[in-house]
Amino acid sequence: MQQLFSDAGSDAAPPPPIGVAPAFWFWLKLGFISFGGPAGQIAIMHEELVVRRRWISEKRFLHALNYCMVLPGPEAQQLATYIGWLMHKTPGGVIAGALFVLPSLFILIALSYIYNAFGAVPAVAGFFYGIKPAVTAIVLQASHRIGSRALKNHAMWAIAAASFVGIFALRLPFPIIVVGAAVIGSFGGRMAPNLFKIPDAHGRGEKSYGAAIIDDHTPTPEHALFTWHRLFRVVLVGALLWLVPIVLLGLNFGWDHTVLQMSWFFTKAAWLTFGGAYAVLPYIYQGAVGQYGWLTPTQMIDGLALGETTPGPLIMVVAFVGFTGGYLKEILGPHSQFLGGAFAASLVTWFTFLPSFLFILAGGPFVESTHNDLKFTAPLSAITAAVVGVILNLAMFFGYHVLWPQGFTGGFDMPSALIALAAAVIVFKYKRSVIQVVVLSGLAGVIIKLILAH
Repeated sequence: MQQLFSDAGSDAAPPPPIGVAPAFWFWLKLGFISFGGPAGQIAIMHEELVVRRRWISEKRFLHALNYCMVLPGPEAQQLATYIGWLMHKTPGGVIAGALFVLPSLFILIALSYIYNAFGAVPAVAGFFYGIKPAVTAIVLQASHRIGSRALKNHAMWAIAAASFVGIFALRLPFPIIVVGAAVIGSFGGRMAPNLFKIPDAHGRGEKSYGAAIIDDHTPTPEHALFTWHRLFRVVLVGALLWLVPIVLLGLNFGWDHTVLQMSWFFTKAAWLTFGGAYAVLPYIYQGAVGQYGWLTPTQMIDGLALGETTPGPLIMVVAFVGFTGGYLKEILGPHSQFLGGAFAASLVTWFTFLPSFLFILAGGPFVESTHNDLKFTAPLSAITAAVVGVILNLAMFFGYHVLWPQGFTGGFDMPSALIALAAAVIVFKYKRSVIQVVVLSGLAGVIIKLILAH
């Protein structure tokens, strides 16, 4: 068997075909090392699959990536699903996509339990005190990073500004902002196409690293060719995988139970994750904190910090939201809080990621036809610009709750302000990783709490 994690050369001949078993071990490893957000995760996959192993060519990799960028949902997870599907049919796609998520789910369940069960312990409380300001700096940096890529002209700046005003001043729901931006992009792409061309997010040319198993001119495999029968079958199975759990939950818990509320809510959230997890976080906050009361604003900030420090897509913060809601609401009874939290975390992960698999397995055959087609990319370009305004609002929201924990009428938290300033310097000037920033800020919080305690 070919060694899965050894370097591959640049020989003229392509590597031998890869079986499902060695591919399984690669996707499992990827699930544990996929830190760094979508940019870092995509870079890891490019290095491993295009450069070192040559499972897929640069051009085919970028074609798949462009398609995944148009979709709602975590693009890196969808890209893994697509490549797994292209190589090993539906089982390969399911394996690749699931293993991208499962390690993060298990880690977050463990961390969420520690947080909810032992959060009052001084050392644990101090660590979370320190990471809250860091999260504010990280979200602000995310707004800057996306904005520097997306706001290339006055039209994009105008959309971002309107988005910020809409969510900050007018309190418009996030879905309204997404739909409005998409409509503007759709019409703008026809009227002023040069203003709505989607920028190259990854800045990588189409290079050759030697022949690949799936090369530029490799014929599309039979299972990836479009047929109406295959499309209908995928959509039907996807609908059943959503409907059957909904019916079972309703029959067992009641139709107004917390688990049904979570199932409906995160199904809707899954269709709104255009532009990454940061874009949908305000919507999750509106529902999970404001509407249903599953957790508090402070807990939401802590959950985002935990999501930042674990591998996998940042949207996995939904697992923390689900666990905390299930744990505190005691959905399986007061003596089974951990099981209730773990059940809710798994449930919301299922409903959040099910559409991502459906998009790839149903839409994969359209990849080539949608590549660089402006009628698909112009709405995404406008949505991405709107996301910048939404994320800036999120940073201001976090900053308010961190620096004035009792509101503007309360005191200003100077230690938190100093940690936030230091975290901003580290992420903006020194470009350190999110994990380093969060760990350093958490340690600073522990030290501050110990000093204040004495």
